[in-house]
Amino acid sequence: MSDTPRPASAVSLAWRALWRDLRAGELRLLMVAVILAVAALSSVGFFADRLQGALARDALQLLGGDLVVASDNPTPASFIAQAQALGLRHATTLGFPTMARASDAQGGASRLVALKSVEPGYPLRGRMQVAASPGAPGQATQDIPAPGQAWVDAPLLAALGLSMGDALLLGDAQLAITRVITLEPDRGAGFMAFAPRVMVNAQDLPGTGLVQPASRITWRFAVAGAPRAAQRYADWAKAQAARPEVRGVRVESIDSGQPEMRQTLERAQKFLNLVALLAALLSAVAVALAARSFASRHLDSAALMRVLGAPQRRIGWAYALEFLSVGLIASAAGVLLGYAVHHVFVLLLADLMTADLPAATPWPAALGAGVGLTLLVAFGLPPVLQLARVPPLRVLRRDLAGPRPASALVLALGVLGFAALLLIVARDARLGAIAVGGFAGAALLFALLAWGALRLLARAVSESAAPRWLLLATRQIGARPAHAVAQIASLALGLLALVLLVLLRTDLIASWQRATPANAPNRFVINVLPEQAEDFRARLAAAGVREYDWYPMFRGRLVAINGGEVRLEDFADERARRLVDREFNLSHTAEAPAHNRIVAGQWRAGEAGAVSVEEGIAKTLGLKVGDTLRFDIAGVPSQARITSLRRVDWGSMRANFFVLYPLADMPDVPLTYLAAYRAPQGAQFDNALVHDFPNITNVDMGATLAQVQGVLSQVVRAVEFLFVFTLAAGLAVLFGAIAGTREERARELAVMRALGASSRLLRQVQRAELAGVGLLAGLLASCVALLVGWLLARYVFDFAWTAPWWVPLVGALAGALLALAAGWWALREVLRRPVVQTLREAAP
Repeated sequence: MSDTPRPASAVSLAWRALWRDLRAGELRLLMVAVILAVAALSSVGFFADRLQGALARDALQLLGGDLVVASDNPTPASFIAQAQALGLRHATTLGFPTMARASDAQGGASRLVALKSVEPGYPLRGRMQVAASPGAPGQATQDIPAPGQAWVDAPLLAALGLSMGDALLLGDAQLAITRVITLEPDRGAGFMAFAPRVMVNAQDLPGTGLVQPASRITWRFAVAGAPRAAQRYADWAKAQAARPEVRGVRVESIDSGQPEMRQTLERAQKFLNLVALLAALLSAVAVALAARSFASRHLDSAALMRVLGAPQRRIGWAYALEFLSVGLIASAAGVLLGYAVHHVFVLLLADLMTADLPAATPWPAALGAGVGLTLLVAFGLPPVLQLARVPPLRVLRRDLAGPRPASALVLALGVLGFAALLLIVARDARLGAIAVGGFAGAALLFALLAWGALRLLARAVSESAAPRWLLLATRQIGARPAHAVAQIASLALGLLALVLLVLLRTDLIASWQRATPANAPNRFVINVLPEQAEDFRARLAAAGVREYDWYPMFRGRLVAINGGEVRLEDFADERARRLVDREFNLSHTAEAPAHNRIVAGQWRAGEAGAVSVEEGIAKTLGLKVGDTLRFDIAGVPSQARITSLRRVDWGSMRANFFVLYPLADMPDVPLTYLAAYRAPQGAQFDNALVHDFPNITNVDMGATLAQVQGVLSQVVRAVEFLFVFTLAAGLAVLFGAIAGTREERARELAVMRALGASSRLLRQVQRAELAGVGLLAGLLASCVALLVGWLLARYVFDFAWTAPWWVPLVGALAGALLALAAGWWALREVLRRPVVQTLREAAP
């Protein structure tokens, strides 16, 4: 038998290399980048998965039944008859905002409330809980308020200075407060239910006099019963709601319903997804840089293995197995870190959720691990697999071993897989496309611009006039243009994500938490009856309110466009379908509103048969000047031609309408009036107004905005917390981009030191090169961030955004400072290294 030892297998080589590289710190940056990416994505994934599970678990209770038919008019009789025919239990509730007040003997205070009338059998699913007094424990009940009674939220008692048993005035009715609501299963969550609840018996609603032609009432007809019968009713109801003659009817079920909790958290989840996506994209850049640096340092050892007889296949498998092991270890650590982090999201957003969340499923962990492994395959393996093709001759000639085309195929397949996973993680097609596509386009753009900038720099710096340190720095950059382009592009990508996040975070707060303008209305009063108009305006004048919006308001349904009947199936856009499926709040005025700008057509005061349309809704519905619209206004048809389009500033807090008739008077339509004004200080004026006009609804917008801002502050805290991951990933990219050329820099500086250059001159050269690279990267990143930020704000988050002019200047300065800091950290020992040692280790 031969005593020749058997060559080591690929598994054995991979294990030895992994252990050696881990101890030497060769894989540190690589593992940090993967851990950050997986942790960021899986933390958001765990939170979204648990939230989705809670919604599915509690969907029936959130609906109040197996299915709900919601409408802005009384539920059609056919829907009620069909439920009865199928033997389903059913109950109808009515809900709308209105004013509640205390009696004069109790102080006469008033408050905006969410009024809800219920009938026996409510709720069909879930259980109400009520208490005998504020602070007392809630008890489950199957009862509803008896006629003449009202159940209320505890905060309303404190706001109105009332106690249990006191009278609550609602319009023309006076009801006794008998119970405090502690749990209302179908109420919803978040700021959609910002006003205190008042629940009354359906028999008491007519006596309040609050139901008026322009009242924004929602009828909810809930059904429950045997699953098969409920499904038959759901299929029938959906088919009926889709018929052209059935308008304003929406069918909500466990699958199609959109609970308020989901709507409240939707934008927050999108922003969290964006931060996680940016962390993953930054980590991809860091992995690519770390893998390139790893491959460069292992070229000699790979060549030596070739000399000793190791075949290419075995070397390739060894490095692939090593990287697979690194990916598994880093992905597992990232998933564990992400699971821990998602608990922080649950705490930060606790006030937005009304129930405990169920346990998470394994799906986010699997997805996070898949992203981590794909990250290494896409961006780590291509440069490493080139080690298997290092020629043995490199042991003598170290200038050999360039990139091989075979790795390009691996890179392309890996990048496509990584992009597909990120699109899945985004949970939103536009968000994923803009984030992933924006980064891909930005990488190519940065590379091209960096190449052009280097060409211009070489021509601009004169050898005779430029300082010596600047000339040397320019020559160093020009000596390795490919490395310089890769470094600038990598730095720019890292800075792009950081600048983009800072911009969007700032504008998110500015757009959602913007303070009410100093002269903007903070009260909106609706349901002022025509016979009350004169007295109401006199009351405003007596209180010193001189400037206010005053508009008649009536409701109408769009039934025809250019003579053709309006049908839901004719509109592909979801917002357009919602608009034509409900009644519009219409108004008329002879003079165009001063805060509206005419952008098309012409406003002619007093023109009969004409309407002016807001440009946004015109675009959504595909309308233009000259089109003819027909509205059904309380059974009376009204046909008019679009003569102008208006641009409405919805952030002005002024009274605005989608459609206006340019007429001073429309005597044939049933209407009420709307007033928007800035109220005098103190609650006495509001209380007196509601006392004298009990049917009006007085909306305090200041309180509403404060409530919304409180909710959004929680969202911002969650985003800021996740921002730490992206910041860490960005710093990893900066470090990797600078450290990737450390050995080349060390050799160049050693040669210059050997030729007599002083340490002071070399530090100046190093700082000039780093600052120049960072300055250019920051400028490019800031300019592209403005474009990508505008796309995200406009098409994903749906808020207006004007980019600050100073961003490119600050971005360029920040890029230079960060590059200097990262360069100092990565290259701090280069100038201290002995010249002889550097020249011996460096490639010839």
